[in-house]
Amino acid sequence: MNAHPFERLTPDFILDALEAQGYLCDGRILALNSYENRVYQIGLDEAQPIIAKFYRPERWSPAQIQEEHDFTQALVDQELSVVAPLRTAAGHSLLEYQGFGFALFPRRGGRAPELDNPDHLYQLGQTLGRIHQVGRAQAFVARPRLTAEHFGDESVAFIAEQMIPMSLRTAYVSLAEDLLKQIHHAFSRYSDLTYLRVHGDCHAGNLLWRDEHPHFVDFDDSRMAPAIQDLWMLLTDSDRLQRELQLEEVLSGYQEFSDFDARELHLIEPLRALRMLHYSAWLGRRWQDPAFPMHFPWYNTERYWGEHILQLREQLAALQEPVLRRL
Repeated sequence: MNAHPFERLTPDFILDALEAQGYLCDGRILALNSYENRVYQIGLDEAQPIIAKFYRPERWSPAQIQEEHDFTQALVDQELSVVAPLRTAAGHSLLEYQGFGFALFPRRGGRAPELDNPDHLYQLGQTLGRIHQVGRAQAFVARPRLTAEHFGDESVAFIAEQMIPMSLRTAYVSLAEDLLKQIHHAFSRYSDLTYLRVHGDCHAGNLLWRDEHPHFVDFDDSRMAPAIQDLWMLLTDSDRLQRELQLEEVLSGYQEFSDFDARELHLIEPLRALRMLHYSAWLGRRWQDPAFPMHFPWYNTERYWGEHILQLREQLAALQEPVLRRL
C-alpha cells in the first residue's frame, strides 16, 4: 500500500516548515482535532503558541484556498471575530513547504456556545448577519456552490458503487432516490434564491464563546450557498416548538444586519438530508487515510449502514412535515 501524503508530516517536517518561515520553535507540537486537514499547535520561543494547518493535498486548489483566506480577512477588516490566517511581510497567507500547502493562525480559545440559551442564539444570529453582509459583497470565483448534485447525487452514487454492502444496496438506493427526488424538487422550486459566501460548516465545534461573544473558526468548507446553510445547524432541539423558538432568536438577531428570504426555511430539511448523505460518502472517500479507520472504527460495518438507512428513512419523513415557522 502506498504511503498516505500526511505520513510525511513528521515532527521534524512540521518544525522545519515553520522555521523556514522565520519562526523559532521550542519543539512542542500538539495535534489538534482535525481529520480533513492536519492541524497542530506549535510552541514558539518567547511567544504564544501558533496554529499550523497543513491542507489535504488535491482537495482545494491554491486559488480556492486563497479565496477562503481573503474572505476571512475581509471579515476581520470589518471587525468581526473570526480566525483569519496570518500573513507574511509580503502579504502571503498560503504558504508552501516541500509540496505541502499550509497556513498559520493565531491561537484562540473559548468554549462551545449554549444553543439552548436565547441570548447566545441571538448574538450568533447577529454575527452571522454581519458575516453574510460581507459575504454578499462579492462572489467566490474558484470555490464551488453547494448543490444537490455534488452533495447528494455524487455521494449516493459513490456509496452505492463502492461502500454499501450488497445485502443493503437495494434498500439504500431506493430510499436515497426518494430522498434525492424531494431534495431536487425543493431546490428547483426556489431556484432564484440568493447565493452568497457563507461559512459552510456552522456546527457548534466551529463556534467559540469567549468574553460573552461568539467567535467563528475554520472556514475550510466555505462556499456559495443560501444564507440558511449557516443558520439551520443552530436549531438543535428535538422538539419542534423549541426549534421554532431557537429560529426566532437566531433570525431576530440576523435581521438586524441582513435581509432574510423566508422561502429558505423550506431548505432546512433538504440541506440536513444532503449533509447526511455527504458525510457518509466523505468518510468513505477518506478511508485510505489512516486517521479515519482509527477514529471512526464503526464506519463501514453492517450495523453502521443499517442505522444510516434508518436515519435516512426518518429524514425522508421529516421532509414531509410542515416547514418551521416564525413565532
